[in-house]
Amino acid sequence: MACSACKAANNGRPMLKQRPFLIETLTAIGLIVAPFVLPYLGFAPNTVNRILVWGLFGIGFDILFGFTGLLSFGQSAFYGTGGFVAAYLLTIAGFPHVVTALFIGMIAAAVVGYLVGLIALRRTGIYFAMITVAIAEVFFFVEFNPLSDWTGGENGLPGVPTPSFHFGSFHLSFETGWSLYQFLALCYFVGIVIALRIIRSPMGAIFSAIRDNPLRASAVGHNIHSYKLAAFVIAAAYAGFAGGLLGVLQAFMPPDAFMFDTSGQLVMQTAIGGTGTLFGPLLGAAVWLFLQDFLQAALGLGAAWKLVLGVVFVLLVCFLRRGLIGGIVDLYNLFFGTRKKEEPVEEAPQPGVTALEQQAAAEAEVEREPVAAPMPSHHRAPSGFTGPILQAKGLSKHYGGLAANSDIDFTVQHGELRGIIGPNGAGKSTFFKMLTCEVHPTSGTIMFEGRDITGMNVTDVCQLGLTKSYQVNQLFTHLTVRENITVAVLAELRGKFKLDLFRNSDKILGLNEQVSHTLAMVNLTDRADTPVSALAYGEKRRLEIGLALANSPSLLLLDEPLAGMSPRERVETVKLLKSISEGRTMIIIDHDMDSLFELVERVTVLQEGRVLVEGTPDEIKGNAKVQEAYLGGVHGVFE
Repeated sequence: MACSACKAANNGRPMLKQRPFLIETLTAIGLIVAPFVLPYLGFAPNTVNRILVWGLFGIGFDILFGFTGLLSFGQSAFYGTGGFVAAYLLTIAGFPHVVTALFIGMIAAAVVGYLVGLIALRRTGIYFAMITVAIAEVFFFVEFNPLSDWTGGENGLPGVPTPSFHFGSFHLSFETGWSLYQFLALCYFVGIVIALRIIRSPMGAIFSAIRDNPLRASAVGHNIHSYKLAAFVIAAAYAGFAGGLLGVLQAFMPPDAFMFDTSGQLVMQTAIGGTGTLFGPLLGAAVWLFLQDFLQAALGLGAAWKLVLGVVFVLLVCFLRRGLIGGIVDLYNLFFGTRKKEEPVEEAPQPGVTALEQQAAAEAEVEREPVAAPMPSHHRAPSGFTGPILQAKGLSKHYGGLAANSDIDFTVQHGELRGIIGPNGAGKSTFFKMLTCEVHPTSGTIMFEGRDITGMNVTDVCQLGLTKSYQVNQLFTHLTVRENITVAVLAELRGKFKLDLFRNSDKILGLNEQVSHTLAMVNLTDRADTPVSALAYGEKRRLEIGLALANSPSLLLLDEPLAGMSPRERVETVKLLKSISEGRTMIIIDHDMDSLFELVERVTVLQEGRVLVEGTPDEIKGNAKVQEAYLGGVHGVFE
């Protein structure tokens, strides 16, 4: 029905900015045309109505799973809750307003979803999925036994009325078949419009970031637990409203709404249609329900239809891993696509040229390239505070009997460029993780701009202005370069959590300007709309730095920013780091001594988890203890 909009929903972000209501318009046209076309394709009106109910049910699940990455097998609990609350009001309680009862059922499901989410989201991955299964089974048991007087138990609740509206002498009612389709189509259209607004909002961008890399979403300053809970409640609300529509459609609220089979069908229908598209559940439900009716009625397979449909599901998942909508998009790109897929461009080695010669040539070429002006820091020290920006005292971290760091005292002044070096296993990475509160110290304190941040989490310290780039790239790989930077900037402009479901990101004051400036600073403006997967390694490292820079930190920690780079990439990155260091406090770990000594003003050397020595680069170069730590006393290692 809405498949003509599928490509735009799944892969057409530039087109959406030019025609922001294209998907909504195509969806409305598809819903209007459907009753005139689908009967000729063998769809009965009751089947089409069921497809709409399952499609609406699936919208919320797709926001939860396709966009946020949370696989729940417990959606039947909210489907049944919303359905039975609405059905109880309309039957036993005698409530006269069908639409109002549907909304009350939706609110009840959302409240239940909030309470369940507080429990389920304490775990991640398979444990989260298993908790949702257990909760769904609990709801099924409660419906059949303790609450049977309200739910009808195994008999369900019959007599659910269809909606009708009175406008003076004008009476509008929706009975069955294509008449009821009009009401269900309107509900689906409103549901898809709301969902599109959500995924286009700042929250939608953060949902996608959490799906890709929850660790980095936290590290740039977002409270991912609150956003996951919000997605869970949204999915529960959609499920509850769809459950109420099921009772209206069938004039009976069935007890199997609570069954695990309901959640399983929802997952399979979404996978068949395509996750992360919003329209995938609708298309998957159309395939599922049409084949179910066809196999049972036309072919007379009886219960064997599940076997055949299971085989069809396996084949679709194996050969169309992104679902039917993904296949449609691939075909469209194959026949009508005008742009070739971008591939990473790696620097090829030059035969017969030494590494030093390559580095010298790279330096000469890079020196001619302009670098963007440094972005001003929005974070400032507390009023009247003039002490060190960062101070660690007696910092230690023990893992059982192993001491990764022991009794470290470390002080950095405002505007200082500090380097940290040490042989492998010296405890540099653990020390960095303690400074950014990714790892809590066993003992000791950490003061940042006069505030004790010991025991805080990484999200909170990022909001205070202390950020870090990672040794191994932590990027949002399914997003573009611009979208990666946008996610980080949103954390500064909106705080760690904000429930702005329907806000237009382009209207957030200063967002586009700060994103553009950050892209320019890391020399990625020309690659802004490129998927991260298509970047070269050096470009990914610059983007890694850009994510740490994007929310204007007052203290920037860089963990081996030059690791794994070619000579040209290394020279480009050193130049980049020089430009962003102006007016900023930075701490850098790296094994490239020459580049590091060129960048920093003071160096701290760690050995076996302790501070060995501190000093200027020239002092460190000639220090006998450092020579001993690196090469067993062989002098000249830094020359």
